[in-house]
Amino acid sequence: MLIGFDLLDRQILDRDGEPVGKVDDVELAVDGNGTPYVAALLIGQQALGDRIGGVLGRWLAGTARRLAPAPTPGPIRIPYDLVAEVTSSVNLSVSRDLLPEPPLESWLRDHLINRIPGADNAG
Repeated sequence: MLIGFDLLDRQILDRDGEPVGKVDDVELAVDGNGTPYVAALLIGQQALGDRIGGVLGRWLAGTARRLAPAPTPGPIRIPYDLVAEVTSSVNLSVSRDLLPEPPLESWLRDHLINRIPGADNAG
């Protein structure tokens, strides 16, 4: 598997085909034999900001950290054992309701999107 080609920026879908987000970064670990493996998929603005770097990346990651409910929780992790299949998208074996929502998306929904007239009955 080529991580940069097969995983990064792929759409993540839950077991029902509902979008969860995109793979913004991956977390690698090393097993007892010294072989590296993908331990988790990282999603959200903090992971993306840390990956792209520079002024824009620091701003994006910093904003996500400030909006997080707990101090410096880190990016949202999806353990790789929840991945059912990797095709043109990354398909999970669980529902998106069991996964945490990125804090920036929660803040935007609560403070911006929900204030748009008619946003509550969009179909």
